[in-house]
Amino acid sequence: MGKFSAAKKLVLDYFSDLENSNSENVHDVLKKYTSEDYLWRGVYPFREQHGSEKAAEVFWSPLMNSLSNIQRRQDIFIAGINEISGEQWVMSMGHFMGLFDKDWLGIRHTRKMISLRYVEFNCVDNGKITQTGLFVDIIGFMMQAGINPLPPQTGNYFVYPGPRNHDGLLLTDADENEGKKTLELVNKMVDDLSKLNESGSMGCPPEVLERTWSKNMIWYGPGGIGASYTIPRYQEQHQLPFRNNLADKKFNGHVCRFAEGNFACFFGWPNLTNKPIGGFLGLPGGQIKADMQVVDVYYRQGDKLSENWVFIDIPYWLKQQGLDIIERTKEILNKD
Repeated sequence: MGKFSAAKKLVLDYFSDLENSNSENVHDVLKKYTSEDYLWRGVYPFREQHGSEKAAEVFWSPLMNSLSNIQRRQDIFIAGINEISGEQWVMSMGHFMGLFDKDWLGIRHTRKMISLRYVEFNCVDNGKITQTGLFVDIIGFMMQAGINPLPPQTGNYFVYPGPRNHDGLLLTDADENEGKKTLELVNKMVDDLSKLNESGSMGCPPEVLERTWSKNMIWYGPGGIGASYTIPRYQEQHQLPFRNNLADKKFNGHVCRFAEGNFACFFGWPNLTNKPIGGFLGLPGGQIKADMQVVDVYYRQGDKLSENWVFIDIPYWLKQQGLDIIERTKEILNKD
């Protein structure tokens, strides 16, 4: 038995029971696996929900009602000790795939296959899930349904693959030393960027990235930004627009950060606060400080980071600035 075997089994059993449930009885599954003081965190419009009943009512039941024959298709599955506060967490990343048979969040159904990109963090204590952080890419989902609520992307959004070597499902525990190497490399990368932020620099010399990133890095960004390949294209298509068009960047810390094997992950609530000054996402600047909830999942190969899957709750970031793209889309596309 590995250090994380029990936690991994609990979460995998939970996932299996979820997949075999439906919109009517999904709360029974959540109640079985979660603690009485269960805290669920999700992207806008779901946000924080206290207790399994609310999590089922607000997120799971509507999703299962809209997507028929829903499957969880995992690309990465890891566990570890949260270096922030010491709990045991399990992280799963991939897509929920199903048939989009009924409207969801006002997005008109297509009756076709659709994939909802997700990353889910579950904190396990005494045989129960006590906390969940579940991020889904709503803009990416909209785009698959034929709706683009934002100006053209700098990168390219598609149904993203898992790690290149298809080795992301760590059903048995990996060598602890490999996880330490991965987390050290991620923390070095974060420190480099934090120093840039503290310096007030808006740009980023490519040699800063080259310290920790492979030259053929792949950055899989959220719908609305898209993915980029190689350091120069990543800088052109995301990093420099982000750095040059957002001011007063402040790092707020993470709720959870851990690594196992060649993989690391973290999320914050919120990670960042910044102020748009015009240009980011092709939108004007409003000079309004807004929080960003962000997830990063990293893949290390050798001594460099090679792939990075990123979730940003863009709808929530925009909502704080007075633009609700979910409500706006609903009102436009559902007029009689």
